Amino acid sequence: MKIRILCFAVLSLAMVACQSVSTDERLNSQAREEYNIPVRPGYEGRNPYWNAFSGKFLYAPAFDFKAVEGAAQYKYSIKPAAKDATREWTFIAAEPNLSLAPVWGEVEVGNVVLTVEALDGAGEVIGVAGERKFYRDTPFTAPYHTAVRGYREAALLALLHIHNMHHMQSWKRAAQPDMSYNLNTYPCKIIGSTISLEVLLSKLCPELKADALLIAENAAQFLIAESRPEGDALAFFPPTYYGNYITSGATRNKGKTMTMEALTAANAFLDLYDVTQNEEYYNRAINITNTYARLQADDGSFPIKMDFLTGEPVNGVKAMLHPLLEYLQRLEQQYGVKEYGQMFERAEQWMREHTLSSFDMTGQFEDGTVLGLQPYENLTNCTAAPYATYLLGKEDMTDSELQDAIDLIRFSEDQFVFWDSPVKRYGVKLYHTPYVAEQYKYMMPVDHSACNVANAWLSLYQRTGDELSLAKAKALIDHITILQNANTGMIPTFWRNFFSGEDWINCTLLSIQTLLRMEELENS
Repeated sequence: MKIRILCFAVLSLAMVACQSVSTDERLNSQAREEYNIPVRPGYEGRNPYWNAFSGKFLYAPAFDFKAVEGAAQYKYSIKPAAKDATREWTFIAAEPNLSLAPVWGEVEVGNVVLTVEALDGAGEVIGVAGERKFYRDTPFTAPYHTAVRGYREAALLALLHIHNMHHMQSWKRAAQPDMSYNLNTYPCKIIGSTISLEVLLSKLCPELKADALLIAENAAQFLIAESRPEGDALAFFPPTYYGNYITSGATRNKGKTMTMEALTAANAFLDLYDVTQNEEYYNRAINITNTYARLQADDGSFPIKMDFLTGEPVNGVKAMLHPLLEYLQRLEQQYGVKEYGQMFERAEQWMREHTLSSFDMTGQFEDGTVLGLQPYENLTNCTAAPYATYLLGKEDMTDSELQDAIDLIRFSEDQFVFWDSPVKRYGVKLYHTPYVAEQYKYMMPVDHSACNVANAWLSLYQRTGDELSLAKAKALIDHITILQNANTGMIPTFWRNFFSGEDWINCTLLSIQTLLRMEELENS
């Protein structure tokens, strides 16, 4: 009998393993097929070629190579970048700016060189339309390591780790930030996230509710005290910068504010209102919203950066508006607030007619600069993926918006997701894969970016049932639990060995929220 039971157990495990292998093979096959479809190529006419500064591709790219006079057709040749390489992948096409789909699935992972030669009617080379070096990236290939602890447990560990840090506990003693944690120099982003994190802890750990809300309310009072007064151009806006720490002391940032940053504080005030029912916090969020309504230009746009005292734009660059759209979506869906419909519609239209039509998913980071950038020079998932999540969260999403969301997600994976990396130092893998890099100007693996893309995939799965989207999201979210410090609960912001950068509270907060979302999805 024992032998029979043992055999049955072994057979059951084998069947589960076979089913898993079969699922992995099916998903990998689907991924390989999808990688042959280019991401919003310029030849379709929907937007210009956006990849002039791109360094790597998962999806078959197409480049803005111009026609050569007298050419009858074009020969595309892809070779490994290594000088001694002998492999070559070629095909013939009628135009020089088409995608590499005919051979993309055959091209080996690594640095490659593409050359597009112009041929005359006799097949002779009469010129070169273009040449491009890039990294042909590693495709999604399941299985990946699974979570090492439950998602809720991982989230709670991270919450408790942040809550118990000295600079967080100091909020219980005074409504002033402890600047030994110098990232408090970014009040909207970091102190706003402090409030939201402690509110979340108060819900999940009732025994810590009093402590958590004391921290949250003192942090909120600091933001309120530092905000512009009623009647000012930026009335009720808390500052983006505080003190002279990190980039807050830079000349370009002194007395300035990033326009969309106040939304992090507004969301934090709403979070605090939800748990305390203190109308002061709800009214503060609404007053911030009123200032946004007053600042919006007739075309729906907002400046990316303004003088904090006068409200005057400091340059001609426009802000990406997905944070505003997500916030207004929350006001309507959670609180039934509909009086900002005109601002909402104009912001949607601006994003559709400018950001989507150009496909310039540029970054807007408080510790960086947009000055002197060419179009497409600093693309980021931090615009594309949250924008996709917003579109997928619309109750009345159209078919075209669904396709836009899919394109935004594919772009985010194509340019910023690394399913594997050969880069090593001292014989040790430098980057923890799978990971998501933040932006062209800072191709660092960041947990916040991993969550941006994972959440977009989860939203796509919930809308369409696409299992590959779920598998990709799960691979990234499971990796959070693997990188989490099992002793302290700390989730590293930067997924790189030999790097000791400060951990950002806003990044940890999004990791926690993403873990909890995954736990809820698994249990639904």
